[in-house]
Amino acid sequence: MAAFRHAVELGTDMLELDCHLTKDEQVVVLHDSNLRRLTGVDADISDVRYADLPPYLCKLGVTFKRECFVEGGGSRRIPLLRDVFEAFPSLPINIDIKVNDDRLIRKVSEMVIKYDREHLTVWGNSRDQIVQKCYKENPRIPVLFSLSRVLLLLGMFYTGLLPFVPLKEQFLEIPMPSITTKLRDPRQSTRSERFITWLADSLLMRKALFDHLTARGIQVYVWVLNDEDDFKRAFDLGATGVMTDYPTKLKEFMEKTDLPKPELTS
Repeated sequence: MAAFRHAVELGTDMLELDCHLTKDEQVVVLHDSNLRRLTGVDADISDVRYADLPPYLCKLGVTFKRECFVEGGGSRRIPLLRDVFEAFPSLPINIDIKVNDDRLIRKVSEMVIKYDREHLTVWGNSRDQIVQKCYKENPRIPVLFSLSRVLLLLGMFYTGLLPFVPLKEQFLEIPMPSITTKLRDPRQSTRSERFITWLADSLLMRKALFDHLTARGIQVYVWVLNDEDDFKRAFDLGATGVMTDYPTKLKEFMEKTDLPKPELTS
């Protein structure tokens, strides 16, 4: 919660978070299904009651920044989704449904309705089955493109069919493949891995694609960018916004450039 409050104070326009269900069916905000990396306790979150969840570790690694750690302050309690909704009632929130669990999908939908957030929430997952269930549960909540739908989107774009195909998704969130070269020692990358990264980057990072989608009212977010050169590239390509671990760094970048105010997502 401290990280969310910090990001919002800086002007973040949307929060991105991940949801799981505890043993007593509480919807919690946590990325991993297992608690070991974030708390030091080797247990699946689905096997632990909310009252028994361990606190976050004091020091955590930053996934999208090599050899970088952050030390948090304040409460280290794993928050409930309703805590986030109550703390930021008017802020858009992007929810990744981390597991294919009908109960989780139903409870998230019920909570979105309870807090009158259908117009302020987007949800989904990289797995198409989860996205389909989300859409079926509550079609009034905008959904993300799943991985299979991203591949289909690219196929339609490169064959020229995209302008003629209706799309139910309202948000495209994709990685910038080139950032993977910054996350590991170049000496550990094989030639084939470097080629695949280059190819994926060339196919995904296309201004014509971004412009077409935004013209259709579909927002495009690129993740997870933590360096100024990547910020600039994303906005030059026409991205709606950037997902970052460092909203302070993104804000500083925005203030010293002449770019229109983009969406900040933390």
